[in-house]
Order: sequence, then structure tokens, then C-alpha cells
Amino acid sequence: MTDPESLLRALFAAAVEAASPARCLPPFLAMLDPGPLIVLGAGKAAASMAHAVETAWPAPVSGLVVTPRGHGMPCRHVRVLEAGHPMPDAASRAAGQALLAAASAAPPDAQILFVISGGGSALLGQPLPGMTPEAYAAMQAALLASGAPIDAINCLRRHVSALAGGRLALACPASRQLSLILSDVPNDAAHAIASGPTVPDPTQCAEALAVADRWHIPLPAAMRDALAHGTPETVKPGDPRLARARHAIIANAATALAAAARAARAAGITPHRLGDAIEGEARHVGTAFAGIARQVAIHAQPFAPPCVLLSGGELSVTLGPRPGRGGRNTSFLLSLALALDGQPTIHALAADTDGIDGSGTQAGAIIHPDTLARAAARGLDARAMLDADQSADLFHQLNDTVITGPTRTNVNDFRAI
Repeated sequence: MTDPESLLRALFAAAVEAASPARCLPPFLAMLDPGPLIVLGAGKAAASMAHAVETAWPAPVSGLVVTPRGHGMPCRHVRVLEAGHPMPDAASRAAGQALLAAASAAPPDAQILFVISGGGSALLGQPLPGMTPEAYAAMQAALLASGAPIDAINCLRRHVSALAGGRLALACPASRQLSLILSDVPNDAAHAIASGPTVPDPTQCAEALAVADRWHIPLPAAMRDALAHGTPETVKPGDPRLARARHAIIANAATALAAAARAARAAGITPHRLGDAIEGEARHVGTAFAGIARQVAIHAQPFAPPCVLLSGGELSVTLGPRPGRGGRNTSFLLSLALALDGQPTIHALAADTDGIDGSGTQAGAIIHPDTLARAAARGLDARAMLDADQSADLFHQLNDTVITGPTRTNVNDFRAI
């Protein structure tokens, strides 16, 4: 049998490859009419999605997409802008303005293809009137540190952004619109992916204000008042202005897990998929998964070893007052390792399919039965480092990080035990 670390890395590679735009996007181009195409979009995979379209589409292609710095790739005809992520910056605001301008300039008879993936919320950091760029950035920072689930985070973002909640689609007068979307959210709700710039939004201003209140997110008084009165409402389902706009999810966490399961079977290991939409505080989920893994290892219940437990979704981390470098995947893993406490025969990998676990250069990390012992031998207090949001630093010092660089796709987190 392949050694556990090599197997885990191979499963992650298979998951990422299955969600690459070059592989998963071209079949959906059959939904379009023949002829010239304008490509517009945003997200961590936007440049690679545009490149896949250029490669596969036989007619002329033009357009503009926005992606985080370091996630771009050369396109022949589609302009690629890079901007700040996860915090919006001046480049984000300029990119949002450029994308709105490109949409507004499209001829009425044009065919528009929107390519949307996770990360678009920050990249298109163009607030509505009543909110300054500085206030928008403060809101974004508070949301990222709050521990709120992604659906709640994006509900608030949709209601204060000039491009979210279907507003980008409304800026484009063309009647033929197709959005191809890479899902990075649990349950694949299109309005939650990149805050839904091209699709209707079923949530209300009152819900957005409730998110701000529950997680203590700062908002300017003018924006709070607008939300309370329902004035910056998003585009709703059934809006006749989007009657001919269509969308399709081209890949998601389930796509990645299915590919990893196939790779596991090919290696002679039985895979079990525990779910592709798992949410919750990373350290709590890590503790829960440790209980499942120990039950398998010790009692062969509910699955017989050797096997691999696969899962996806998006966990959250509530940051302390002085957070270190600890993403949701490394926090999950360190919590898992602490709960397993050196349990023999259990190894695990957790990583973000976009190649970045929140911040820094790591996609995630790997644990082994000797992880805590090796940490202690280096004078590292694993429990204290987890509490201080320093899980990424611990795995870096142990040389147990998973580093891929930007993968130019994004179907959320991947976990294999």
C-alpha cells in the first residue's frame, strides 16, 4: 500500500484537478448560442475560467475578469485584472468600476458569459452609496474575524455592494446571459457564491442587518438606516429584468470528493464520504472528527479499516484579539491531532482547494500519529498555539504544510483522514 502521506497528497491533487476549469468548464459551453462572446467575471478561478473559454470557444471572445494577485494567467483576448483578497483595496474598487463599465458598454445584442467563483466578494469591493471604502474594508475585516458562517457573511456583503446580489447582471443590457459558476459554498447556493453578482438573491435587507447585529459588524449609520428601511435591496427571484439570464454550477465540493474517492479506490483504499457541506467552528469539527476516526480505528465501526474518510464544506475560525497565522484547515487539523492524542494508524490532510488556507502560502497541512510528539520535541505547545491561532506556524516548523501555490480553482475545503 502507498504510504499514508503520499496517498493523502495524491487524493488532494485528484480533487483539485477534477475542479480545474480546463476540465470542468468546456462541456457547459454547449448552453451558449454560436457566435461572438463577451466574457465577464470575478473570483479566484476567473482567469483560468476565461482561459478555458478562449481555448474551447470557436468564435471571437473578448471581455474582462478580476482575480486575486497571483491567481492570474495569460489570456489572449480577455483582459485580466488582479486585485486585493481577502481584504479589498484600491485595485478592488478600480476593478469593480471597470467591470461595471464593461458590462454597461456591451451591445444590446451581445451574448454575455459570466464566469464566477469564490473570492469575488472581496475582489469587487465597490460599496453602495452611504458606505465609504474604508467602512467597507472595516466591515470585511470584522466579518472575516467573526466566525460567522459564509452564508451569513455573504448575506451582508450582498446588501452593501454595488455589484453583488444580481446588480452586475442588471448593469449589462444584453438579453442573453449565462453564468458559469464554480461553487465554494456549502449547498451550492448560487446567490452566496462571490455574493451572487449575476443571480437573484432571496434574502432581505432585514436579514443583512440581523447579521451585522448578531456578529457585531460595524456599519456606518447611513447604511444601517438604509438597511432598516430596505432601500438597498438586491435583485429578487422572478425579477423580469433577469428573465433570460441563466446559470449553472460547473463544479463543487462533491466534484472534488468524487474524484478523490476514485483515486482512493484505485490505490486499494475504501473511501467513505462524510459530507460535502460541513460547516462549524474548525476546532470543534476537528474534535468531532477525531471521535469518528478513533471509532473506526479501534472498533472498525461504522467502517472497517483500512479506509479514508472524505469531507468538504467550509469551516470557520473565530479569531482572538491578537490572531496569528492559523487558517481553518490547519486549525481543524491541530484540533484533530490534539483529540487523537497520538492514536496509531490515523493520518489526515486538510487543505483549501484554492491553494490558500485563509492567508499565507500554505493550502493546509498533514498530521501523523507522531505530530504532537514531534511538536513537543521542538518546544512547541500545540494547545497554546491552537488557542493563539498559530496552527499554521506549528505545521510550518514541523515541515508538514501542504503548499501548492494558487490552483486557479476553488471548490472549498478538502479533508481526508
